[in-house]
Amino acid sequence: MVSENQSYGLEVDRRGRILLVDDLQVNIVILSQLFKGQHEVAFALNGEKAVELCRSFKPDLILLDIEMPYMSGFEVCEQLKADNLTKDSAIIFVSAHHDEEIEAKGFEMGAVDFIHKPINATITKARVENQLLLKKQTDTLRSLVMLDSLTGIGNRHHVERRLPEAWRNSIRLHSPISILMLDVDYFKRYNDIYGHQEGDKALTRIAQVIANTIRRPYDFCARYGGEEFICVLPDTDMNGAQVLAQQIVDAVRELHIPHSDSDVSEYVTICAGVSSIIPDQTSDWEREIESADKQLYLAKEHGRDRIEPAI
Repeated sequence: MVSENQSYGLEVDRRGRILLVDDLQVNIVILSQLFKGQHEVAFALNGEKAVELCRSFKPDLILLDIEMPYMSGFEVCEQLKADNLTKDSAIIFVSAHHDEEIEAKGFEMGAVDFIHKPINATITKARVENQLLLKKQTDTLRSLVMLDSLTGIGNRHHVERRLPEAWRNSIRLHSPISILMLDVDYFKRYNDIYGHQEGDKALTRIAQVIANTIRRPYDFCARYGGEEFICVLPDTDMNGAQVLAQQIVDAVRELHIPHSDSDVSEYVTICAGVSSIIPDQTSDWEREIESADKQLYLAKEHGRDRIEPAI
């Protein structure tokens, strides 16, 4: 399976991911042959398996048979569109019927197209390729919306989109998740002395240090606002989060960006608040951000250029 793109810019060029859903294996085989070697293809023989597979495979496009036992294609579509993890997958319904009412219902539920049986290879391939291209363009625009235009890393919207999924995964796996809140020390003074253009350059360099320090594909960081940054570290306990936070604080100091009006150093420094939790159904990711933010406030109170972990 293609792993999630770690970069914070435009998505890399890659093959599409297609999920084929049909209770008849012969139909799966026919459709698979159309895309063999061109795209990454997975399949499910029933609706329940399709819903489960969508959460892990994360297809760009689903070719979904309408008439299946136990769970119809319409029911599958309804579940997928109601789930934030799967709602962005494009759905093409596959049907043996040419009923306008059925097609209207499908479009109302969020389908992007219909393909009719028996399968016409040329028409099917053309419609699939068109939808994959449209999906890629949509994903690119979505990436731009979640990109901080100054620093090149994610923005607050990026965090609010990705953190809930990471939180649910931690609940499911009963694993820790840690949050770092970071702030540039005396940054207003820096802007007053060196000007906002130099301030922007400093923020960009600091953002790249943060992004380069968190290297795992499921960790992510963002500019949270002004001179404040956030890092989300799934499957990381408090000890691991403290180590990473200290590495970031040290690396920013080692940039040796001059700051003549800082009370803690001749160079630009940052401080960090650290929180960590093994979440459950009663916990809330927004409260955990607040916890890390409180620790950031304590780091400022206790001298800056330091980390402050939650006890």
